[in-house]
Amino acid sequence: MHVGHVRSPVKHPRTELLSVAGPMLAEMLLMQLASLLSLWLVSRISDGDAAIFAMVNHIAFSCVMLFRIVSMGCGVVVAQHLGGSDAPGAQHVARASLVSNLALGLLCGALLWLVAAWLLVWMKMPVELAGAAQLYLKVLALSLCFEAGNFVISTVLRSHKMSRPTMWLSLVTQLAHFAIALPLMFGWLGLPAWGLMGLMVGSLVSRVLTFVLGLWLWRRLLNLSLRGRQWWSWPAGSLRGVMHVGLPGAGENIAYRLSFMMILAFVAGMGPAALAAHAYTHQLMVFMLLFGVCMGLATEIIVGHCVGAGRLHQSDRVVRSALGMGLVVSLTVSVLIASFGHVLLRLFTQDAHIIAVGRQLLWLCLLLETGRTFNLVVINGLRAAGDVRFPLFAGVSSMFLVAVGLSWWLGVHLGYGLVGIWLACALDEWLRGLTMYWRWRTRLWRHTSRQVHRNIRRQVAS
Repeated sequence: MHVGHVRSPVKHPRTELLSVAGPMLAEMLLMQLASLLSLWLVSRISDGDAAIFAMVNHIAFSCVMLFRIVSMGCGVVVAQHLGGSDAPGAQHVARASLVSNLALGLLCGALLWLVAAWLLVWMKMPVELAGAAQLYLKVLALSLCFEAGNFVISTVLRSHKMSRPTMWLSLVTQLAHFAIALPLMFGWLGLPAWGLMGLMVGSLVSRVLTFVLGLWLWRRLLNLSLRGRQWWSWPAGSLRGVMHVGLPGAGENIAYRLSFMMILAFVAGMGPAALAAHAYTHQLMVFMLLFGVCMGLATEIIVGHCVGAGRLHQSDRVVRSALGMGLVVSLTVSVLIASFGHVLLRLFTQDAHIIAVGRQLLWLCLLLETGRTFNLVVINGLRAAGDVRFPLFAGVSSMFLVAVGLSWWLGVHLGYGLVGIWLACALDEWLRGLTMYWRWRTRLWRHTSRQVHRNIRRQVAS
């Protein structure tokens, strides 16, 4: 019996959420630690290589935002079809999404290869670093197609509630990454010492390995594969539902990124010490939000299954359970990290002023991260239920009016500095979060959810 051909039994929401979110949390924690380790290794070589590495990561993140348009929509639509016992429909959407993201990855890679030199000039890369940076960008360009495909492969596995295989896949490929990168970076085993290029080659090989193993998992666990013409066919009709969910979701993420960059410009205007305190505290804050991110993704998957099956009351129980667990864990982790903030910040700096400001910001995270939990959980629930436009319009309005506008007023105009900026961001998170929760409690999303369920039933019947 293939996965997804029968409707899974109803479990207690808390049990189901933890079974999906737990492996995702381990996977994301592993990826975050690997990223920090990569930055530390590059910093051992030279500050110039560290600067190039940070720039390459910034460009890669911009491409990832494009890849998430398809993968985000794919995850929701596949989960809905599986919930409605429409395994063939789920497989059709998965294949269409993979082909589309591979094409997008090829396009992004080709463009990056062609404009690498111009892009470095536009980003004001120092002349003495430009030659090496251009080479590294071209290695990144080669890997983008596989990265785009990997997003869809992992998303489809998670939509089948198979987050544990994606966790092991991530572990294997990260080990392969460093097993290849370390000897090439530092000249071990008689190999030439390539420095940052060794890390980039390891990253490229690991992404190819992830893609190959991911396709094997598709075939092994889901009985899902692409053959012959399916690799280059363009099934536009199958992508209509994917883009209906993915475009607003990606638009919200892009707006968040733009608002973050505007706020970062305010911080930069306060001087190097403020910028350093903001950067170090933000690194620690990432560990506070990981559980909320995973709980939001688990909510999206399970609510998608419930919508496809027509179990709308169960969807409401899932969102409320996820929100309760997310608030408790985010508050607990925030208190722990803030309590040991002086120790953790000393890992980055010995400057007493930066540490003092950073500790203030970490305590503000108790307010910031609990508000963010509302957004991470409830917005994903609304998206999985088919209510995609309201979170976009309400979210974008708050991001720019409250987060950006209030950051300038409190942090710059009134002179409260970083504390004022982080307080404004916390108020934005709470305003958006409570607005989304109000939207969820109005149950207006049920009309769209019923329509999704009816459409899947018609497809199964035909």
